[in-house]
Amino acid sequence: MRSKATAMFLSALALAVGAAPLAAAGGGSVKCEITENGDSAFGELVLLDGDNEVARGECGQKAISAPAGTYTAVLSLDGALDGPEQRKELTVKAGATQQTKADFATGTLTVQIKREGRRAAGMAIVRRGGEQVGTLGSGVAARLSAGTYEVVVRYRAQTREFKDVVVEAGQARSLDATFE
Repeated sequence: MRSKATAMFLSALALAVGAAPLAAAGGGSVKCEITENGDSAFGELVLLDGDNEVARGECGQKAISAPAGTYTAVLSLDGALDGPEQRKELTVKAGATQQTKADFATGTLTVQIKREGRRAAGMAIVRRGGEQVGTLGSGVAARLSAGTYEVVVRYRAQTREFKDVVVEAGQARSLDATFE
């Protein structure tokens, strides 16, 4: 009986000692908002302490709990082909809710692939600054961050390149790639 009581006491002590730093540090929360071209959008917030993830949650939902401290807030937009994100320094204060917001400027890009005047199946590789950001099938529209891209379109063994393709915020851009 005595060893059972000792084991319970040691377990309770371990829990109390382990919880003490968390209670002493306190915690707060972060409420985030994501907009796309000024309109409400879906996205996520990740709080980083160096390379370590401290908290994660959806923006526009309830506040995200986090320990007090100064972090890098990474706000990302859902559904854009190039996976845009914005990073900001954010300080979480004990017992308080911090606000953070990111607005992403995006446009739409569609690549129409044709052979002899008819729609054809093919693939478009979208690059920005030499880095591939994604691929599109013929006729598929994709949201991209506003900016300048290179697009390489492939149909069978043929290739067609489009350089300096500008995607503007709030606008739709279409490329026609015709093959013989």
